[in-house]
Amino acid sequence: MNADASKLLEEAMKLPPEARAAMAGSLLDSLDRAVDLDAEAQWEAEIARRLTDLDSSATHLIAWSEARRRILDR
Repeated sequence: MNADASKLLEEAMKLPPEARAAMAGSLLDSLDRAVDLDAEAQWEAEIARRLTDLDSSATHLIAWSEARRRILDR
């Protein structure tokens, strides 16, 4: 990273979290040159599938505290 970019980063880090998040999102968007036109449809289908699983009780849910305990016990 050159000096200009380092200075810009230093100044950006002084911004409130919401402003930093917006800036980060804009920077990431600027890197995404290839657009996957089917991605939105795929996400919608995945969300619908997960909601169907939840509604049909096909998915066994556990509390975050239990999931966290299981992760940390590994």
